[in-house]
Parts: sequence; C-alpha cells; structure tokens
Amino acid sequence: MQSVSRMLIRLVSVGLIATMLAACSGAPQKAGGRVVDPSTVRVSGSVERDFDRALELLRGERYPEAIELLQDIVQREQRLPAPYINLGIAYYQSGDEKHAEESLLQALEVFPNHPVAANELAVLFRRQGRFEEARELFGNAQRQNPDYAPLIKNFGILCDLYLQDPQCALAQFERYLQLEPEDKDVPIWVAGLKRRI
Repeated sequence: MQSVSRMLIRLVSVGLIATMLAACSGAPQKAGGRVVDPSTVRVSGSVERDFDRALELLRGERYPEAIELLQDIVQREQRLPAPYINLGIAYYQSGDEKHAEESLLQALEVFPNHPVAANELAVLFRRQGRFEEARELFGNAQRQNPDYAPLIKNFGILCDLYLQDPQCALAQFERYLQLEPEDKDVPIWVAGLKRRI
C-alpha cells in the first residue's frame, strides 16, 4: 500500500506537471457521503503504478490510452481527486469537453475547492463562454486556496479579457505578482491596466 500523499502530489496540468502538496493533503475529503482524512487513505501499489503510467501517457500526449487507464483507476479508487483531474485534462486535450467537465466536477466532489480541479474547470468554463460560472468558481476556490498562483492568474485573465473588469484584473495580477515576482509578462499587463483605469 502506498500513502495518498505520494499519489496526490503528482498532477499533470495542460502542458506541464504541477506539484500540489499542501492543497492535496491538508483538507478532509468526502467519500461515499462521509468525510475522509487524506492522510489516512491508503492506495494499492497497482493503483499507484497505473497512475504513474497514466502520467507518462499524458506527458507523451497519448490521450486515448491515458483516458482508458485513468478510467480504470477511478473505478478502483474513488477517494482521490488526482486521477479525476488528470482524466479531465486528458479528455480536454482529446477535444471532449463534456467528459472533461464531468471528470473535473467529480474531482471537486471528492475534494471541494481543490485548486487544480477548480482552476482547470474554471478555465474550461471560460473557453466555453460561461464567464459568470468561471468567475464564481475562481472566486470560491481562491477563498479556499489564496496562494495557488495559477488560479489567481487565470482569474485575472478572465476579469481582464472576458469580463472587461479592469479593477478585478488588477487586484488578481497584483496578488499573483506577490506570489510569482519573477513572471516577466504580468507586470506589463498590470501597467496596461493601470493606464486604462
């Protein structure tokens, strides 16, 4: 048996690997209608090995194979958000937005306000033109995960480009820069927003 913390920290984000330590292991989750402490969840070695293989497939952009393997994983282990998140990402990369949304919603059912799941789903909503749903999801998730930089940056992009709300965008980008001061693009965006405001 492998501890859940090892499995939870390996999440594939679109085009890169994201490491999630505190956000994945700190809050209780619901499983089968009851609250589960993630630090007590144990997964079988076969699930862990298959999950590692699924991540390899995702990195290799072999999405149909990754989907098949991740579907098998979530059938065997339904208490963890990471397989659902990666399944959602694989579906999205395959052009299947319906199943991507379903998988990300399942991840949020297992782990409400999970920062990676919420970010990926809100970006999907944004791409579908569901701007108010994206705004609500970004806002709720950010209140629970105030230091998850991708969530903050994507919320700023939504506010700036899609909601035409420069005050909201400026607040998000300034907060993002506190967390990621090395980002070279966002200061340019902030300067442009300040001129517009």
